[in-house]
Amino acid sequence: MEPKAVSMEMRDYIASMGGESLSWCMQCGLCTNLCPWRLVPGSTSENFNIRYMQRLGQMGMEGFEDEEVLFACSTCSMCQTNCPRGVKIVDNVRAMRASLVGAGMAPAGLRPILGSAHANGNPWAGPREKRTDWQKGLDVPQFGPDTEYFLFVCCHSCYDPRSTKIAKSITQLLKHAGVSFGVIGAEESCCGESMRKVGDEELFTKLAQSNIELFNSKGVKKIITTSPHCLWTFKNEYPELGGEWEVIHYTELLAGLVAVGKLSFPKGLEKKVAYHDPCYLGRHSGIYDLPRNLLSSLPGVEPREMQRRAEMSLCCAGGGGRIWAEAAMGERFGELRIHDALAQGAEVLTTACPYCVNMLTDACKSLDKQDDLEITELSELLAAALP
Repeated sequence: MEPKAVSMEMRDYIASMGGESLSWCMQCGLCTNLCPWRLVPGSTSENFNIRYMQRLGQMGMEGFEDEEVLFACSTCSMCQTNCPRGVKIVDNVRAMRASLVGAGMAPAGLRPILGSAHANGNPWAGPREKRTDWQKGLDVPQFGPDTEYFLFVCCHSCYDPRSTKIAKSITQLLKHAGVSFGVIGAEESCCGESMRKVGDEELFTKLAQSNIELFNSKGVKKIITTSPHCLWTFKNEYPELGGEWEVIHYTELLAGLVAVGKLSFPKGLEKKVAYHDPCYLGRHSGIYDLPRNLLSSLPGVEPREMQRRAEMSLCCAGGGGRIWAEAAMGERFGELRIHDALAQGAEVLTTACPYCVNMLTDACKSLDKQDDLEITELSELLAAALP
């Protein structure tokens, strides 16, 4: 076996891009053991080993940059949450990706996504002027000087036909509850969370600075997000660039309104419902109980807990840019999730993230289980129970 060259320059570059904690890793292997890729077969599962990838980055050695390896991580944080040394594994992955993307070597499948975000302010190839098309017929209020909350709708829910239903149901709930909220509109840009996770630091900064300037010019003080990904990046990454607001996920606001009796759901649904914890709402942001409280507030609903739940929830595989990746049937985490829900006798599998909805819907279709299990976003169940 030929020895591999160690590049101190590459190691130092990865550290400078946010991968400083690579040096903390003691190669115990717990991260690899907990990785959801260990649960499915296929070439990606065979080639992706987060412990080994970190070791290569730790030493600045070639091999970590292989596309099937480096861009397989869904940044679910299962490994990071359980790391005994507190290694910031997600940041390390992002930093290693930045070493390639920053040099103009983004994977071919991601180039149109990044190009659209540069040109249109969103990764979904949607014209900026159509960002508000989902609002047609809804009379969505505009954010103004006297509005308490700015509602930031995820790009996915602005452009994807399935996901626009989520934006509509959340709007319906906020209006019914009498919340003072409004949207800004076509000037908004993608939050940039996924762009940064795939390694495009320059693009993330561009999008973030554009939003910060826009939000501050409008007098935004409080933000409601429809997506856990937007929640996480607004709260944890925007402050370093000057964007500091009170940011909450819609489930936090609605659960609080239910708790004080300002929101109720009189219509019975009579369904057995399993709740899937999104990685970015759960492990990344620590929100587990509030969505369940909302689900339990629905008359007739019988909650069913899946075996892999809360801190140990199974990733849908949509984070870290993986929502744009292709995975063969039989190699999708979401298919395991469908089996988890059906094993508990659930008739409905619901979640609180637009990415998860798409990934779980695709998995349900690939297994031909659409007649056995309905995939919904939690806001859709709540809106259906309004008077």
